[in-house]
Amino acid sequence: MDSHLRSFLEVPRDSHFPIQNLPFGVFQPKQGKPRVGVAIGDLIVDLSVLQELGHFRLPEFQNQKVFSEDSLNAFLALGRPAWRKAREIVQHLLSADTPTLRDDAKLRARVFHAQKDVVMQLPARIGNYTDFYSSYHHAHNVGTMLRGPENALMPNWKWLPVAYHGRASSIVISGTDVRRAQGQTKPPDASAPVFGPTKGLDYELEMAFLIGPGNSLSEAVPIERAIDHVFGFVLMNDWSARDIQAWEYQPLGPFLAKNFCTSISPWVVTLEALDPFRRPLPPQDPEPLLYLRAKDDFTFDIRLEAALRTSSMEAPHIITRTNFQNLYWSVAQQLAHHTINGCNLQPGDLLASGTISGPTEESRGCMLELTWRGANPLKLPNGETRKWLEDGDKLSITGWCQGEGYRVGFGEVAGRILPA
Repeated sequence: MDSHLRSFLEVPRDSHFPIQNLPFGVFQPKQGKPRVGVAIGDLIVDLSVLQELGHFRLPEFQNQKVFSEDSLNAFLALGRPAWRKAREIVQHLLSADTPTLRDDAKLRARVFHAQKDVVMQLPARIGNYTDFYSSYHHAHNVGTMLRGPENALMPNWKWLPVAYHGRASSIVISGTDVRRAQGQTKPPDASAPVFGPTKGLDYELEMAFLIGPGNSLSEAVPIERAIDHVFGFVLMNDWSARDIQAWEYQPLGPFLAKNFCTSISPWVVTLEALDPFRRPLPPQDPEPLLYLRAKDDFTFDIRLEAALRTSSMEAPHIITRTNFQNLYWSVAQQLAHHTINGCNLQPGDLLASGTISGPTEESRGCMLELTWRGANPLKLPNGETRKWLEDGDKLSITGWCQGEGYRVGFGEVAGRILPA
């Protein structure tokens, strides 16, 4: 990617959305229906207008008005050649040397919207959602709490990307309030469970990727072609009720503890924007089975932070600093494993990383780890402490890749907790 590429629009060096990024999303202006746009600086490029004016007359688009839709699904289904050409067209139109928009004030008034003046929507109609458990340090920490350090990892953990199928209908866009979950819990000294609001509400710092073209039922996606099915990434907070989870998860795993709300960021950062930040996947021991081995498999250098702001704090306080590179299993491995038995992925499906934790205390990606199951309360700058999240707390997650003189960022995913 050309770090010297410049737009005719002034974009601050610390903006998440320079011309090197150009993430896709769905927005609704005050007057009009939802449609597809691309973020640059604090503006949105209305792709439906550009398509109407003939800027996307390409065979790859099959004469479909994909940017007038209220989701990215139709665009996702077109595949990487169409995605790449669309991004190149937008990048060209926004570059400092292209007069089309630069020199036409009337056209700019039609094409550009201020981000502050629109309502962001979920980027896709998410038919299915899968949550992996791919961070070694997270899995080891949680396992240590439950079973001790000698048996921290289950025997299968280093052999396959562990995951479960989550609830797609309760995935919400950043900024949506989160209602405290209710369910059964069993206090340690009680002979029977009780019903009520969770006392162990937690966040999980994650990332997730959107599927483009799917695969047919009973046809696996080989790991060498897995990335062809990945459009791009969003930030995710998979809110969790730990006390409910502890009682219900045996033997089938999460249910009410996870299905009440999952928040994602509105802008989808493409693989093309992330390409300069690819890093080799560290060696895995034991060596994975053949279907999980890819030549030159990779991860990404994405810096991630979570910040907490209680109702009495004037500013958020960063409580987690971690990196996408802390994931043990790669995106290609996750997708290849997901489909190896012929499971059919579809455009708009969302696959999440699981909590991303690192080796240090400050890089732990959830309250469960940060407070070690509530034993070591988190101390905040205003003197408050937290074992778990409380009503009125706002939790935000952000992430970015640092280039030479620019950032490729994801914006943020944030939510405020309401009482049960």
